[in-house]
Amino acid sequence: MKTKKKIKLLLLTLLIVTLSSCNSKKEDSNNIQTETPIEAKDPLPSWEEGKTKESIKSYVVDVTTEGSPNFIPITDRIATFDNDGNLWSEQPAYFQLFFAISRIKALAPEHPEWKNKQPYKAVLENDMKSLMASGEKGLIEIVMTTHAGMTVEAFEKIVKDWLAKAKHPRFGKPYNELIYQPMLELLNYLRANDFKTYIVSGGGIEFMRPWVEEAYGIPKDQVVGSSIKTEFSLENGQAQIKRLPAIDFIDDKAGKPIGINKFIGKKPVFTSGNSDGDLQMMQYGDSNKHKSFQLYLHHTDAEREWAYDRDSHIGQLNKGLDYAIENGWTITDMKKDWKVIYPFQLNEAKN
Repeated sequence: MKTKKKIKLLLLTLLIVTLSSCNSKKEDSNNIQTETPIEAKDPLPSWEEGKTKESIKSYVVDVTTEGSPNFIPITDRIATFDNDGNLWSEQPAYFQLFFAISRIKALAPEHPEWKNKQPYKAVLENDMKSLMASGEKGLIEIVMTTHAGMTVEAFEKIVKDWLAKAKHPRFGKPYNELIYQPMLELLNYLRANDFKTYIVSGGGIEFMRPWVEEAYGIPKDQVVGSSIKTEFSLENGQAQIKRLPAIDFIDDKAGKPIGINKFIGKKPVFTSGNSDGDLQMMQYGDSNKHKSFQLYLHHTDAEREWAYDRDSHIGQLNKGLDYAIENGWTITDMKKDWKVIYPFQLNEAKN
């Protein structure tokens, strides 16, 4: 009996020691967590500290914090971004125009008459002045010639092949590497806070769809853009969509809010653009019942990118700049607010 009592006493002692040890470890663990809080990582590391960066972050925190009077339900967190000059560069000409010019030169052997016919003659002679002089009519003719007469799948392959080979005349980089690092961070920051991000661009919707998801993380079904007419056909039992040489929709200026209403169905609460062509989209967002945010990108960095605004034939920012100032919208000064412009500059800095 004495032996059994000793064993019970020993077991009881071990149990008390074990429980005491566990509680001690638990308290130590709690103390460690309390004493060493985890600091939040900067979501916009390529943005300089200052008013612009702070206004973006303050807005996001305000509208995503439950209990805030400006809280926006997740289903209404719609953000729309222009593409040309806002998510990637647009100088010295729109990149889609470079694509169309490349296509004209590739197709020229099949069309000897183009040597003496404008605007094709200007393209083949690299005469950009004459090409621009052909105006909207001439540019539309080039787009129709190079973008139509094929299936959607065939066009997508042509776009991808061009992006894989073509190089920008100034930087010598593929065009889809001339995307803005700070804007990539902004897109990711918004999505991390349950915003749904859309591209709303004057560029061709099917020119953008093949590459935007890889470049920006925006799925092709979240792209609103200009389009040409298409038709359904069934050939040899194969269903397909063919592209026709006729304009269907121009997603620019007043066309942007129309496109948003037609394809998204909700007013954006966050809008971002860089030109007068984006003004109506941003005004539309500004009329939202929820607290909204309008972000204009001002190209002010001639050394790292380009400096242009009121007198530019590409990405003109004149009326929009005045309106933004008058209405207290946020204006990004590229030179002052961005530490780097392109992703490849980050890699160069590391090396």
